[in-house]
Amino acid sequence: MRTRIGTRLILGAGLSAAGVIGIMAVVTVREQARQLLLERTRTANQLSGTIQRSTHFDMLENRRDDLHRQIRDIGTLRQEGIRKVRIFNKEGRIMYSSEPEEIGTSVNLKAEACYACHAEGRPLEHLDIQQRARIFRGPEGGRLLGIINPIPNEPSCSTAACHAHSPSQRFLGVLDVNVSLDEVDRAIAQNRSLMMMSAVAAVLAVSLILWWLNRRLVVRPVAALVAGTQRVGEGNLSTPIPFLGRHELGTLAKAFNDMVARLADTQRQLAQADKLASVGRLAAGIAHEINNPLTGVLSYASLLRKRLEADAATREDLDVIVRETVRCRGIIRELLDFARPVPPSRKPVDFNEVARRAVAVVMAQLHLSQVRLVLDLTDTLPQALADPNQLQQVVVNLLLNAADAIGDEGGTITLRTGPCTFPPAVGQEEAVAPRPGLSLSVEDTGCGIAQEDLPRLFEPFFSTKGNRGTGLGLAVTWGLVEGHGGTIDVQSEPGAGSRFTVRIPLAQDPSATGIPDSPSNPEVL
Repeated sequence: MRTRIGTRLILGAGLSAAGVIGIMAVVTVREQARQLLLERTRTANQLSGTIQRSTHFDMLENRRDDLHRQIRDIGTLRQEGIRKVRIFNKEGRIMYSSEPEEIGTSVNLKAEACYACHAEGRPLEHLDIQQRARIFRGPEGGRLLGIINPIPNEPSCSTAACHAHSPSQRFLGVLDVNVSLDEVDRAIAQNRSLMMMSAVAAVLAVSLILWWLNRRLVVRPVAALVAGTQRVGEGNLSTPIPFLGRHELGTLAKAFNDMVARLADTQRQLAQADKLASVGRLAAGIAHEINNPLTGVLSYASLLRKRLEADAATREDLDVIVRETVRCRGIIRELLDFARPVPPSRKPVDFNEVARRAVAVVMAQLHLSQVRLVLDLTDTLPQALADPNQLQQVVVNLLLNAADAIGDEGGTITLRTGPCTFPPAVGQEEAVAPRPGLSLSVEDTGCGIAQEDLPRLFEPFFSTKGNRGTGLGLAVTWGLVEGHGGTIDVQSEPGAGSRFTVRIPLAQDPSATGIPDSPSNPEVL
């Protein structure tokens, strides 16, 4: 069974938090219990000292009845949680007790508090308060705290006439006070319950926060990445992954979108190249089969026109045949150029010079169409490694298309040149710097291109001119630019004109010659 990474993260973090909080809770409860017992022990020791001082005079005067009554009253009243008070001598015989039935009996020296002195042979006054205290179960089942205090043999005791003791005897007996720990146990139980509930609440709160953070920072971004990869696997390269935040997954999503965009561009180029190759093979065959018969038609029509110069009507018909045959030969020539493109003869080329030669070729036609041409050429551009004839053909095709888009009503065409950069290949963004290049753009004020026609603009035989175009001009232009390792793109809106931009890589690092920051003044022709 597959488990989501978010679920594993929450389980792992939740169990870790539960373990840490549980250990802290146990340590805290034990420390609180120790502190409560320590405080209760100190209180019991102070109480034992108070009882010892209150009975000291009766013991000194040997008032046994008063001593019995005082000890019995203290044990009966159960003040400060006292359950039992007794005095026994060093042999372990109980001499006085709040429970009369114990008087005269002996305690086990290896049990209760006697063992601390009798087993180790240490002086009783050297034992600290913790060693003089013990905790045990009472007859009623509750816990009791017993603490002993030695009764020393004072000089007044050894010199008294009533019950003189030997001066060498250091202790006369031990005062044993038993105190109930019910309040301490209740406090410990309450603390334990409170700590348990706090620990459970803390674990639930941490788990809830982790669930929210995991869902926001991990689950949703990962789900978006998975959905994006599935769409790419299904062939959909047009839907990017949404913004995922300023963290590693957001960076991954951005890199993924960039990769998909370049993959879509590469796919488009491959599809375009495949179409061009397929149409090129078809065009080569058709052009070869049609070219010879057209040559014969053109030759015989020209001969007939010379023989029938006196017949004006027949000569006009023959002129139509010759004109249309020449037009067909031009279309076939374009097919042959498209089907068998010549590899570019690369050499350093001045972009501005290529642009000026192309303008000279089409200038007469532009004047006839009442089209104004604006040259905005950047001075001192570095040279590009390209075929000047093919680049001139590219510029001529773009200028003629711009003139056709403007029509007979007149308009403006702007031809610009300038520096540009090429992004590095996919996967080399950090290792390779952007490549320098040169750009050439042709912008017109014509009718524009519909958005649905833009993806098919460079396909063979696709034309927005109707019967006026063959649909091969931009396809040939695209092939020439691709052959130079460059790119061509178009931006257009219906009624607002179009702008075609060609980018060609440089022959060398532009830092050798320098690229100006601003173009020269535009020139209107």
